[in-house]
Amino acid sequence: MKLTSLVRKLTDRIARRFGYRLIPQSVLDLYRIDSEVSFEPKRLEMGPVADAAAYLRRDNPRLLELRTLYAGLDPALKTPLLWTEEFVSQTDILNFRGHSAWVWQRGNPSLNELAYLVAAYYALAYDRLGLMGKFSEDGAFGAIAYDIAGRWVSRDLLDSILEIDFLDRHLKIATRPPHSILDIGAGYGRLAHRMLTAIPSLGSYLCADAIPESSFVCEYYLRFRGLEGRFKVVPATEIDATLEQSPPGLAMNIHSLSECSLNAAQWWLGRLAAHEVKHFMIVPNACGHDGEFLRNIEDEDMQPLIEQSGYRLVAKEPKYSDPRVQRFALNPTWFWLFERSAGA
Repeated sequence: MKLTSLVRKLTDRIARRFGYRLIPQSVLDLYRIDSEVSFEPKRLEMGPVADAAAYLRRDNPRLLELRTLYAGLDPALKTPLLWTEEFVSQTDILNFRGHSAWVWQRGNPSLNELAYLVAAYYALAYDRLGLMGKFSEDGAFGAIAYDIAGRWVSRDLLDSILEIDFLDRHLKIATRPPHSILDIGAGYGRLAHRMLTAIPSLGSYLCADAIPESSFVCEYYLRFRGLEGRFKVVPATEIDATLEQSPPGLAMNIHSLSECSLNAAQWWLGRLAAHEVKHFMIVPNACGHDGEFLRNIEDEDMQPLIEQSGYRLVAKEPKYSDPRVQRFALNPTWFWLFERSAGA
């Protein structure tokens, strides 16, 4: 037996004792790093998105309609901590998958090329569902992508793989998808696109939001991805009627509850409790603690509100199970899963 092979086996045995495992050599061989590869991010050509510039305009009648509709929101939702009219007005709604209000890319030390590299190889090693082979990245709408392991990867792609894997490990959503999923603060539809691609049998995906620009872009993007008929954009003004007709078994909130006031968080939790949504997954912003606590950007604790709404914590894991990867990889945070208590 070669010395390198023996060392690798011993190292793997020690790692497993502490709950980790090495990336298989076969993966390293298949997706080896070429020393000549440039890790500069690239914006791929938009290609077939010929109508994007004509549609994604602030004077589009559909966006104006949504603004009028959202003007009637409950006052609890109309005092955002981050998503103010000024904040939204400064974002590029044409390149919404680039550096924008939906995907904060620049000025973040955990969003550099090495962070992408570590996250990509981690995903390759732990991708139980084979999503790296199902997903692709075309760079549409300004997505920042890196050429790693012979493929283009983006934060959109990598985050989605890890979030879907977490849900499948705990709820088996790939083999037993819920009738309906509610995505609160669905943004431009990133996870909806990836989830519907990964799980063709998924019945219905509800994209809820309180920001008209988000609903506008989400609606356009999911149609662009060919998902018409499999999703529904749900303005917050219509949430109760929609959940009455299509009660979800799972609700999710990815990086937006952290940007809500406690009043807004309580409003959404009230909807989940009223319609007896069984599971609720939250991915918080790092907020100086890497998402290990459920605090908003004003450092207010949201966990008591969740528990008061009848939910108990059933799973909490770092985004990357290896603490060294969690330290250096792309956009580290924690994944939280709550379950509605019986009789709550």
